[in-house]
Order: sequence, then C-alpha cells, then structure tokens
Amino acid sequence: MSYPRVSKLRTADDLRARLDELGVSLPFDESVETGPESPLGRPFERERGRIGNRFCILPMEGWDGTEEGRATDLVRRRWRNFGLSGAKLIWGGEAVAVRHDGRANPNQLVMADHTLDDLAALRTLVEETHGEFFDSTDDLLIGLQLTHSGRFARPNDKARLEPRTAYRHPVLDAKFGITDDGPLLTDDELKQLADDFVQASRRAAELGYAFVDVKHCHGYLGHELLSGFDRPGEFGGSFENRTRFLRDVVAGIRAEAPTLEVGVRVSIFDFVPFSPGSDGIGVRSAEGPYPYAFGGDGTGTGIDLDEPVRFLELLDQLGIELVCSTAGSPYYNPHMQRPALFPPSDGYQPPEDPLVGVARQIEATTELKRRCPDAVVVGSGYSYLQEWLPNVGQNVVRTGGADFVGLGRMVLSYPDLPADVLAGRPYARKKICRTFSDCTTAPRNGLVSGCYPLDPFYKERPEATTLRELKSSSAG
Repeated sequence: MSYPRVSKLRTADDLRARLDELGVSLPFDESVETGPESPLGRPFERERGRIGNRFCILPMEGWDGTEEGRATDLVRRRWRNFGLSGAKLIWGGEAVAVRHDGRANPNQLVMADHTLDDLAALRTLVEETHGEFFDSTDDLLIGLQLTHSGRFARPNDKARLEPRTAYRHPVLDAKFGITDDGPLLTDDELKQLADDFVQASRRAAELGYAFVDVKHCHGYLGHELLSGFDRPGEFGGSFENRTRFLRDVVAGIRAEAPTLEVGVRVSIFDFVPFSPGSDGIGVRSAEGPYPYAFGGDGTGTGIDLDEPVRFLELLDQLGIELVCSTAGSPYYNPHMQRPALFPPSDGYQPPEDPLVGVARQIEATTELKRRCPDAVVVGSGYSYLQEWLPNVGQNVVRTGGADFVGLGRMVLSYPDLPADVLAGRPYARKKICRTFSDCTTAPRNGLVSGCYPLDPFYKERPEATTLRELKSSSAG
C-alpha cells in the first residue's frame, strides 16, 4: 500500500485535500510568522524562568557511546547540533541509564562515577555552542533524561535481550521470547531502583543540569509500570500503586536535590503490538480485548485519556509542570509512535497514511492540554510533516494545543531547522527528514544511528555501505 509523499503536497489546498480524503483534521497555518514575537519565537514565561522560544529538542540515542557508558565524538557531535539548533528547550539530550542493567544497548550512556566528567561536558557543549550562534543562553533550559529499559534492556550484547520486566505480558512476552519463568522485578528491587534514580538525579544536579526527565514512555520500565494492572504488590493494580515508583523517585529527588526540576516524558496512549502481515503491512499481533495499554480504551487501537489526565494531575500535585507527550513504543507499534512512510528493517509497512498517526498524537496532546491547562506540554510526532512542520507547529502553539513543538528525527538531518524557521530563512529542502528510518534500521542491526541518506557526515562513514548492503539483502 502506498501513500502520497508529503513533499508532493506543495500547497495548502493539496494538504487540505489529502486530509479530507483521509477524514482527519490537522491544524495548520498557511503562512509561518518569524521573529521573537511570532508564536514559535515568543518566549515561554514561568516562575522558574523564561524559556526563549517554543522549539524543543527531544531525546535521541545513537548507540554510539563506549561500552563503559562514556561519550564519544559521535555523541558530542549530536549534542553540539542540539546547541546550534536554535531551540531553547533541550529535553534530556538522550536517555542515560541509571545503572548498567538498565541500558537499552551496550553503548548507551550511563550515570556512574567514571562518566560524570563526560556528562558535565555534554551540557557545557550545548550551552557553549548555543552561545556561539545566538544572543543569549540565559533562556536556555537543558535537562537529562534518566531511564531503565526494563523489558527492552540489552546491556551486554546488541543482539540479546536481558529483560527486567514488571509483570507478565502475554502478548509482548510471546513477541520477544520472554519465558514464563523469567525473573520479574520484585517490590524490593523496584525500591532499590527508585533509589538509583534519585542518586542519578542528584548527580545530574551537581553536573549543572536544570532538570531530569524520569522517563515513562516507549515501553521502558517507567511506562510498563503504568500498565501493570494485574501486577500484585505495592507497585501494581491500583493507580496509586502503579504510580508509586514515580512518587518514590520524586520524593527522593526533593530530599537529595531540592533545587532540581523534574519533568516526565510519558506515552499518553498505547496500542496493541503490531507485526507484519502476509503482505508486509502491519496488523495486530493479538485480537480481542487488550487490557495492557495505559491510555487505551481496552480495544487495542482506541484511546481513553482519563488515566493520563489523572497522571498529569498527580504530576501537578508533585510540583511537576514539564510534561513531554508521546505515544506507544518503537519496539512494537512504531507506526503510531513514530509515523513514517518507510519502515525500519524489523518493522512493517504502515497500515495507515502516516498523516493519520501525526494527527492522532496532536489531537490527543491537545485534549490533554485542554484538560490539564497548567501543565507545560511538549508535543511529539511532528517530523513526518516535513515542509509543513512549522505551519502545523505554529498553529498548535498559537491555539494552545501544546506549549512547545518537539523535534526528534528531524534534528538528525536538519539540526538548524528551528533557527531557519525563526529567522525566516528558506528551508534547506535537501536536509528535511523524509522518514527513511535508516536512523532506526542502523541500530537495529548493531550500527551507530544517524541520518545516512541526508547527512554528508554519515554518508561517508563505513557504516553507510554496510547499511546499504543490509537493506539490499533484505529487499532481495
């Protein structure tokens, strides 16, 4: 099944016509304003300090640290690009594991005694680079995302899962080969892990980070705990129990690092896992009711935001205002989490026009913001919009659907898009992310991540040749 490429929707009428065909609504402005008083350029004022514009860089991992969890030149290049992007909110840089067994890959950064200098230098690099290109860093907010990868942990071997799961999940366990007798995290182990998050947060504060993101998205441990409806004990079942881990972490941070701000990136809805059908197009991995989706309506492909709203109300009670909304997981339903025309090598052809997935995330985030107006909300899922990203983002911010436009994959190919938009410069069309998914296919095959099709730096690396051969072999 093929869908029209966004790059072919050259006029507002073209985009409207396609949206009408799909029967979806996508807010957009026909023209993009520029300058410091534009909707995207206007600072966000709050008691904790000004954030200089409405662009946010989302966390991205490159599978390119050292085996000891330290930064490399590739990591530093990515963080430097964050600084020159022009965005004033850096949401966590990338996921940093709070301990070794929580790493999503053997080259993920980790918080440890021997990595502190590297993590401090990354923050400094963003700030100094931003200062080189822009007038001020006083309105720049830099955070660090902290994580434990749970069932998707691969701390020692890129090809081997070493899952630490929160509960028995019949669909995901079967999909990823997790046996019924595999060890589950006990309540005591979760309490120790909460302490590890607290100590990592204290260290982040000492390294100069303004906030930490206690990650609750994409199927990793924090997110999985939110869907532990049938987990027994102190961390499962009731909403109070399923949020106990977060509350314990936040209480510890308040005690150990009282000046550190806390944010949460959360998958506000989830779908049943998908798999390739006989024609390669994604289909449900399980039929019938699906009771394992936080923010789901029980059907497996529907949304019920009552619990996510309750979650944001809890964040407000905990004094947390920074919220980054996302959805699902790239491991089991990437088409609705990361809409793309071209799937990664281990994925499936999209079962819907990716514009539908973008609209779904924007609509859900808008509803969440409407019901929780005091939350400072960063939206996700914009990269597939390509040339239309600024038009849609501007409308969302202007109408209060979110406070910030989050950029992920787009920054790998076009890091200075925010700066170009705000300055009114013509877009560098050859740098616009076309969602080829090589940045995902590469790490799925043990290679470092990067934009191999569009970034000359990665085009010239030896991994580019390996990646082309892998894709050619797969296609054959």
